[in-house]
Amino acid sequence: MNEEKVNQEAKDMEDFEDIHIESNDNEAATKASAGKKDKKKHKKDKATELSESLDALQMKYDELNDKYLRLFSEFDNFRKRTLKEKIELSKTASEEVITALLPVVDDFERAIQSLPADETLKSQFEGIMLINAKFNRILEQKGLAEIESKGKDFDTDFHEALTNIPAPEPGLAGKVVDVVQKGYSLNGKVIRFAKVVIGS
Repeated sequence: MNEEKVNQEAKDMEDFEDIHIESNDNEAATKASAGKKDKKKHKKDKATELSESLDALQMKYDELNDKYLRLFSEFDNFRKRTLKEKIELSKTASEEVITALLPVVDDFERAIQSLPADETLKSQFEGIMLINAKFNRILEQKGLAEIESKGKDFDTDFHEALTNIPAPEPGLAGKVVDVVQKGYSLNGKVIRFAKVVIGS
């Protein structure tokens, strides 16, 4: 009897251990399953966080790239504009000096026209003509050009009308009949308008 009791207790003990082991295994499996779920959730959270971070970085990159392109474009425009201004300035840098010399050119022409045609003054006349030609050549090298006016259509971009007179010929109506003062341009820019008389 005693032996049966001991056997029964041993059997109960084994059953208890089996149940205990089984419950421990179930707990471990549940914990493992929960751990896997936590890991998956953690991975999803990390992936979402990483994706959001990449999106934010992409937006920041796009914004900075846009600012860079605008700044580069503005700088390039500034550089081109400055270069153009320098070229224009170098072309017309001597405008003030040449404009001041134009009355001298006019005086030379008037002096040549008023010199008497005397054989004894021929050499002096030729000397003055050479000086005038040299002076005009230097001004032409600097970009000065006379505005052709006589017989041309009246153009307010180049001419300043002083008066109208009846046209001496029918073909001269609306054209320049006479030039009172020559006009000049410097590298394509008008620095003095031609003062003209127009046929009507």
